Parts: sequence; structure tokens; C-alpha cells
Amino acid sequence: MRILITGGAGFVGSHFVRSALTAQYPSLAGAHLVVLDKLTYAGNLANLEPVIGSPHLEFVPGDIRDATLVRALTARVDEVIHFAAESHVDRSIADASSFVRTNVDGTQVLLDAALQYGVERFLYISTDEVYGSITRGSCDETSPLKPSSPYSASKAAGDLLAQAYHRTHGVPVIVTRSSNNYGPYQYPEKAIPLFVTSLLDGNPVPLYGDGSHRRDWLHADDHCRAVELVRTTGRVGEVYNIGAETELSNIELTQSLLDLLGFTWDAVCHVADRPGHDHRYSVDTTKIRTELGFRPLTPISEGLPQTVAWYRDNRPWWEPLKHAPSGSGRSGAKEA
Repeated sequence: MRILITGGAGFVGSHFVRSALTAQYPSLAGAHLVVLDKLTYAGNLANLEPVIGSPHLEFVPGDIRDATLVRALTARVDEVIHFAAESHVDRSIADASSFVRTNVDGTQVLLDAALQYGVERFLYISTDEVYGSITRGSCDETSPLKPSSPYSASKAAGDLLAQAYHRTHGVPVIVTRSSNNYGPYQYPEKAIPLFVTSLLDGNPVPLYGDGSHRRDWLHADDHCRAVELVRTTGRVGEVYNIGAETELSNIELTQSLLDLLGFTWDAVCHVADRPGHDHRYSVDTTKIRTELGFRPLTPISEGLPQTVAWYRDNRPWWEPLKHAPSGSGRSGAKEA
């Protein structure tokens, strides 16, 4: 089996690749993974260092909008897992253009290639942010999409485009929508690594507004296990929510990080809320639990201390990233 993995040098994509190539997914034993990544500011070959020598890994630097390259790669794979995306909300508010180009145009290029070469599976990795803010309860897979930010709007566009290619052309699309991810190798502009690395450097951390915004926190390992479960047993044409049912306010999350690193609230700087900041996301995960038997295995009580310890022990990975000029691309996971 040969699988094209876009954004495979980003946060979640690289976790999937590392897991697959270290025998954590028996269904991928012997599979050949073709990783396509533009290696912009959040795509990092260091994320693949543990498996870079594997004979089952082929890394291709390139842009998902490059139709010639995408067609050439898709012609020799069986499946596509599309992780690549521009994903930082603040960046999308400042300039939405790269989000539309990557998340919409890039997805269309991939779908056209999948249609042309008849891939057996096309997984589109979406986000719970496409549902928009919800005051109470949880969104299931039939809930309307009400994105608030240019980022989430571009992901919703790609999400719907993928479903349209299934309905119109029969492309074997499956969509997953996950809650907030965290874990090792996450680019340090995202909430948890930003707070952890800033505190490790002795710098204050910024907390938006009153800190009451709420998110469900899903460890990258659980997210990737769910993606692999959907790839192998999910139904074509379906959407599956993925979550941990671990909802925390930003105040609660900040308190946990302060406690783990031995700081007090003196280290927190309250900043003005960003425009259109969604107050709460929550996805109903009944479908993936009952149909596919998915259960998250990493409670945040274990995953958060492990993540903090990883950043404490891996300064050589994140210090250059905090001081490097940022680029315009993205292959990672979403933010708070």
C-alpha cells in the first residue's frame, strides 16, 4: 500500500507518520508513505527525524497547489490523507489570502488528482471550528457549519468541497473534524506550546480577554489513532467528529500550566480579545465511538505533564522556531 500524506512534516501529520513507521498501526505494516510538505514555517523536517531513515518513507518538498507535482504523486499512490493546512486563526485575521489559497485551492488540486487517478480513499482532516461557537450542548456531524474566522471558513470550504467531490464524482472521501490538539512537536505559536516555552524562558504569557473561552483538548496521539481507525473502517462519504470530551476554560488550562511549571498568575498578562473569538467549541463524538469503537487513551491529566516535559527536554527543537522569521504556509493543527 502507498499513501500520500500532505502536511506530513507538520504537527499532527508528522505524528501520524512517526506512529505509522514505528509499527503503532498494524494495518500500515509495510506501507510506503509519501510525505508532501512545503516546509514553510510550521513544516519542519526535524519532526520526522526519528523515522527519516526508514525505507518506507519518501519525503517530497512541494506545494499542494502544484497540480503537476500533485498529479505525479497521486498517480502512484492508493490513498490520500490530507493534513496540510494553514491553521492559525490570528494569522488568518491579519491576512486571509494564504488560507484560501492553501485550504481551498490546494484541496481542489488534490481532489482533482484523486478523481483522475481513482484513489481508494481520500481523508480530509477538518476541524471542529467549522461549526462555530456553541453555547451549550455539542455539535454532531449533521450540525450546520457556521465558521467565524477566515481560517475556519477556509477549512469549511475545503470540507464541503471534498464532500461535493464525493457526491458529484464518487471520490471516496471521508471527513474528520477534530477538537483542539496538543502534544510534542507543536509549533510554538499555538496556545499550549506558546505558554510552556514562554514560561520556560521566564517570559509572561498572554491570556485573551477574561479567559472564559472553552475548548476540548485532544492529544495528537489520540487524534492520529482516530484518523487511522477512520481510514481502515470508516464509511466513505461520511463525516466523523473526533474529540476527547476534556473541556477546559482557558483559565483552567493556564492554571494547570502554571502549576506544572511552578509559576503564579504574576506570569500572566491579560490582552485584548481577538475579533470574532469563538467562546466555546464542543463536538458530539457518539458516531465514531459507537460505529468504530474509538476511545481516547491519553487523559489530559497525563498528556499535559508529558507535553510540558517534552518541551522542557527539547529546547534545541523549539528555540530556533521561536526566533525564526515566520513564513506564509502551514502544515499543522489548530489553535485555541
